[in-house]
Amino acid sequence: MNFLNAWVLFFLPLIAVPFIFFQSSNNNYSWNEMIPSDPLSTIIGVLLKFLSSVIIALLVVLLAEPFSDQKVVERVGEGAQIGLVLDRSASMDDPFSGGGDKAGETKSAAASRLIIDFFEARTNDMVGVITFSNSAMFVLPLTENKEAIKAAVTATAGNALFQTNIGAGLTSSAALFNEVADSGSRAVILLSDGAGRIDANTQQKIRDWFDRFDIGLYWIVLKQEGGISIFDEDYVPRDEDQLPPQIELYEYFSTFRSPFKAYEAEDPKSLETAIKDISLKEKKPIAYSERIPGKSYSLPFLLAALFLSLLLLLLKFIEVKSLR
Repeated sequence: MNFLNAWVLFFLPLIAVPFIFFQSSNNNYSWNEMIPSDPLSTIIGVLLKFLSSVIIALLVVLLAEPFSDQKVVERVGEGAQIGLVLDRSASMDDPFSGGGDKAGETKSAAASRLIIDFFEARTNDMVGVITFSNSAMFVLPLTENKEAIKAAVTATAGNALFQTNIGAGLTSSAALFNEVADSGSRAVILLSDGAGRIDANTQQKIRDWFDRFDIGLYWIVLKQEGGISIFDEDYVPRDEDQLPPQIELYEYFSTFRSPFKAYEAEDPKSLETAIKDISLKEKKPIAYSERIPGKSYSLPFLLAALFLSLLLLLLKFIEVKSLR
């Protein structure tokens, strides 16, 4: 048991006061031998002093505000440990390619809105957030705090740069799981509207880390207007040109030993469909810790003090005022 105002406990010696100071009787007798022996009164007198001491002790402890420690309880629910990797290149502030109207909802705004809805509809996820443009930015470690997750996703809608360094974002996302116990389900959701080329060393590092930490990868591609589909199997590069970055990246992700799934979204509706599909796939049994706040014991001590005070008052009522 802990105390919010532990210094009040220094007044506990006051419980001795009822035994130190004797109550004088208001009855006067000319000869004490006239008073008959009354063992019951003696017992009641000691009981009155004892009750008074207990009431004082309860009041002192009450003022010290006792409470219990918080507990951490291991539970099993449905959810996942999810690393959210968000593209913050400048093109994310453009409207969707399928939107037509340039005054429509931007890709970054729609992504933030739908991702927040996604996590608010789930219960036991642990979420970390990484953003990237020319480099990666660590925003939030894996946490169950929905308010922190919402604030982190909302904050990613700030000013952006003109580069898309996906390799840095994925490297940082794998690090989210480095010192966190595996709960049974791990995934990274990569959301970008473009792709950058990743050098061979970084590719191998990302592949190894995703395999070591058993991380599934979901890639949601927000298509550029007139852009190439990553699912276009008939695309043939001209002459000796390299494959477009998005197709090259798709083929690279397909070599992962850990699970991989890609989506394309041209408007907020298709983005919402992709996010809902991920939500269905990531409803697996997950072990998680629930923190139960400490309990205040002030009310029980107050009720006990009131009950004993009423009992003390009742005993005083049966006191004989005078002898006939």
